[in-house]
Amino acid sequence: MDNDWKKRLGVVYSTSNEYDYEYDKQESESTLPPRQQSLRVMLDKKNRKGKAVTLITGFKGTDDDLKELGSSLKSICGVGGTVKNGEILLQGDHRNKVLEHLKKQQYNAKQSGG
Repeated sequence: MDNDWKKRLGVVYSTSNEYDYEYDKQESESTLPPRQQSLRVMLDKKNRKGKAVTLITGFKGTDDDLKELGSSLKSICGVGGTVKNGEILLQGDHRNKVLEHLKKQQYNAKQSGG
């Protein structure tokens, strides 16, 4: 029997002889196919000292797949950016180029906001 107590921190003790602790099974988050994604592309200037960024939100999937998409968009637009909190940020206004690329990749993408 695996009795690694560190994996069970925060578990309340049970007096039942039939109780067996079940470890949380890590659900592997899978990435939805591009056609099932509902991405929003918008221009954002809030809290950025007046500088505009293209913001892509709504991606459903693994962090690795999001980072891969972010990397390809940065490369297509030839700009810097970041991927964090489930969002892709690209420096500057590249909404049209991003939308065009996402639609070529068969993503369900729409422009929202200003």
